[in-house]
Amino acid sequence: MSQLPLDKYSSLIHLKNSYIPSMHYLNRSEEIINELLDILLKESDNFTNVEVPSDYADKRNLLRGLLNAREAKPLGVEILQKLDSLLQTELKEKGVVKVEQLKTVADLVPHNSFNQSDKFILWQGDITQLNAHAIVNAANKYMLGCFQPFHACIDNAIHSAAGPQLREDCETIMSLQRELESTGEAKITRGYNLPAKFVLHTVGPIVPKGTELTIEQKKQLASCYMSCLELANEIAEIKTVAFCAISTGVFGFPKLEAAHIAINTVNEWLNNHSNHFEKIIFNVFSYEDYQTYLTIFQP
Repeated sequence: MSQLPLDKYSSLIHLKNSYIPSMHYLNRSEEIINELLDILLKESDNFTNVEVPSDYADKRNLLRGLLNAREAKPLGVEILQKLDSLLQTELKEKGVVKVEQLKTVADLVPHNSFNQSDKFILWQGDITQLNAHAIVNAANKYMLGCFQPFHACIDNAIHSAAGPQLREDCETIMSLQRELESTGEAKITRGYNLPAKFVLHTVGPIVPKGTELTIEQKKQLASCYMSCLELANEIAEIKTVAFCAISTGVFGFPKLEAAHIAINTVNEWLNNHSNHFEKIIFNVFSYEDYQTYLTIFQP
């Protein structure tokens, strides 16, 4: 079976329906965490000897770890409502970053060589706080999120902030597709508890440590950006897209080369395709990565 197109899974994950997170249990975080830990620890015999810590932060970390490791299977409505309320409380504490208030690259670097720079934004921060219409997740070929508790990858961060509904949607898509996601392809789901309404999931190339970057790997990374733009362009309400630095984390793609590919591919795609995009955000997490992108934009 070939890679699944949007029209084959969109209705199954209710993509066109706006998700409204529950606020019913808002500002009752500690109570919610205690209740959810009790439920999740009883799900498996493997957790019978797990001791619940007394400290709030440690309890919250345990809850995140359990959800990270939990397979994609339905949770009850009340449990999801409590998780929604917890995640919305935490989002309020972190704060939402508004795309419309960020400077464009054209403002930042007025004499850059990219003709689409009035649509480009370079932003350093946590992508799960960004209110772009869609954010891009650097997924793996299984497309179900990262099952390793607390793993420092963007896949883990996005699934943790969105909630378990995101993994359920991914499971629905992959069960229907019946094959692993190909490198350079993309899928889309709702964003659930994220400020972004949608999440684009793409699988970037893996560059093993100590190996030389190949032409094929460069093409695969460019394909990730093109696939995300093409998929987002099928949905009229997506006018802003935030890209993470795909494949530059644990997948090992050299950061400078990846940034060149990202910027040039997006610029060229926008030049060659009719689209409704207003802003494209290049999101980086570290100051070093920000400087890498900035160097490319400098004339």
